[in-house]
Amino acid sequence: MTQLQIGIIGAGAAGLAAAWEFSRAGHNVSIYEAADRVGGLAAGFKDDNWDWTLEKFYHHWFATDDDILALAEEMGVRDQIIFPRPKTSYWVDGKIVRSEISPSALFLPLSLSATLRMALAGMAIKFAPSWQPFERVTAAAWMRRWMGAEAYEKFFKPLLIGKFAEQYDQVPMSFMWARIVKRTLKLGTYTGGFQAFLDELAEQLREQGAAIRLATPVEGIDLREGAPALCIDGNWRIYDRVLSTTSPRLLLRMTERLRDTAYGEKVAALKSIGGICLVLALKQPLMPDDTYWLNLPAATADKAKSAFPFLALVEHSNYISREHYGGDHIVYCGDYVPPDHEYFQLSEDALTERFLPALVKVNPAFQREWIRKRWVWRAPYAQPVPELNHSRKLPALKTPLPGVYWASMSQVYPWDRGTNYAVEIGRRAARLALSE
Repeated sequence: MTQLQIGIIGAGAAGLAAAWEFSRAGHNVSIYEAADRVGGLAAGFKDDNWDWTLEKFYHHWFATDDDILALAEEMGVRDQIIFPRPKTSYWVDGKIVRSEISPSALFLPLSLSATLRMALAGMAIKFAPSWQPFERVTAAAWMRRWMGAEAYEKFFKPLLIGKFAEQYDQVPMSFMWARIVKRTLKLGTYTGGFQAFLDELAEQLREQGAAIRLATPVEGIDLREGAPALCIDGNWRIYDRVLSTTSPRLLLRMTERLRDTAYGEKVAALKSIGGICLVLALKQPLMPDDTYWLNLPAATADKAKSAFPFLALVEHSNYISREHYGGDHIVYCGDYVPPDHEYFQLSEDALTERFLPALVKVNPAFQREWIRKRWVWRAPYAQPVPELNHSRKLPALKTPLPGVYWASMSQVYPWDRGTNYAVEIGRRAARLALSE
């Protein structure tokens, strides 16, 4: 077997999973990562008094996430993944209402007919034989028709607005199908945090001979002597295969040859929004009923006019014991906004001031003195925005450039972005590159 020289851009879950596939097949892998650690959007951080790392952007796995579980099994660390069952809820009519797919759903603040319609529609989605028909209709239109106006207006429209802002009524029902089909009551994490899992994967890759070059951004992708090449520190390095796991915008910025091609036009047309997280280490618990995840409603895409300035209130320490975080009560205030939104321009102090009043609405006893420490994390590329008939608009994993491949969260559709599907698409891209 000929040993191939593989160059991978990005040491997030997709890049590391692809490297795992290449390395196990006996090839020579070099991974280039602009950040100072592996992990990408799943990367974590650690305060001085914590035993575990904490994700910058809240993460969990589902019991149906077969790809991440299979990778963990191959790594010999499957026993380090745990699946607690935390409470998830909606904020409805000024109070917290549990919203899990469980008997508690019978007590949602809806009429009996609306509850029944929502349950039947949910079952129809859960047992639908395929997702393709759902991408031909918007989630707004489908849910209004089949779940009814009452359930749609009270529960789903506010979530869609919070997630996709002005584009909320353009998102296909296939997006909701994927979320309903794959979600489970038990939510998984790795002992020590997601960063510990990714660090372990990186270490095992190094033991297999892979080179992981951190704080090393790639400046360009091109062809040299008919082969794919990467520009690093002004020098071109030739490979047999190149895989980029970057955002669409970064792929086109690095790869001039793609910009004026039909493939490049498809890449440029992909839509996405950014993610914002204010993380608080509190001295006292915030949500009195031990809720882990609280969906906050949005009546308008204008954050200044909405009852809550962000989408999700997540009390991580109601999911994972705070003993791993020095006794801190860990709270996320998370939102999705376009990369040109003011949330990306505000200072950390100003953003914190914008978000804190929402905590008083949820718990009137909340005081600023509860905050021991806070962090602000922002990512301009955090959530793809699918469109009707989106599967026809996706760029292939193989680009028109010989030996150059692209695998990103924009291409995991109809599934939602996350480490499980990053692993799946990374390994699939690697297998495709090897087969050709």
